[in-house]
Amino acid sequence: MANGSRLPPAAHVLVEMTLVPGSGATVGPAPAAAPGAGNRYRILRTIEVDQYEAPLPAAAIAPLTAPQPAPADNTFRGTSRKAAKLSIANAQLEQFNDVNKLIATFPAHATMVKRKISTKANSNRVDVEKRNVKVEAFLYAASREDDNDYHLIIGRDPTKPAKYMTAEISGLPPDGSSSFNTLSDVRDAFFDFFGDGLPGTSYDFYDPPIPIEIEGSLFWDSSHATGGRPGPQALRPKMPVVWEIHPVTRIVLEP
Repeated sequence: MANGSRLPPAAHVLVEMTLVPGSGATVGPAPAAAPGAGNRYRILRTIEVDQYEAPLPAAAIAPLTAPQPAPADNTFRGTSRKAAKLSIANAQLEQFNDVNKLIATFPAHATMVKRKISTKANSNRVDVEKRNVKVEAFLYAASREDDNDYHLIIGRDPTKPAKYMTAEISGLPPDGSSSFNTLSDVRDAFFDFFGDGLPGTSYDFYDPPIPIEIEGSLFWDSSHATGGRPGPQALRPKMPVVWEIHPVTRIVLEP
């Protein structure tokens, strides 16, 4: 299978689920689908977390073996570069049909590190982040972070050499914020597709990867520019940047 090398090792998998888009997830392998029933995906729920996160404690693992519904609280709970993460750039939309082509437009990592962009809550977008992009991609893995963002690992068509990057469905700003309605609509679209098959605090992998179109503003993750890197262990070696699409302003799954 072309995607086999992009799946987690069996020892990292907590449970296998079957996702029926729009209906939710059930534990266990999928039975044969009825004709016209639509696509089904395997969800491989793992113990894998970002490199800068502590391994999951035993008490956190058992709840992850059950389906995960939408959270009751959708408020953004983070502080690092909060102003940038909750803002939408004022810029024309640039379109890409391949994640690799988008990555090729980013300034070099060393150049961005030298800029020493503050991680304080009031750190807003710098000039090179004032871009809006749309990319055709595939969703390979996702997790929910402590700040209430959903961390999506998107990548190239699985028939091409692997390359991945991050896109984030943001937690919500206060009611009345200029970005509130847009970011809320994105979360709702994500919830509608996955139902109770949403990822938890560790990474879910999707087999096959889910076709996706994502729009959003670019963001340099200065808090993780050095040290541990984002992404699940199985995909991290092919994630060359800490640039993100953050926040996602539009998402279409199975376009």
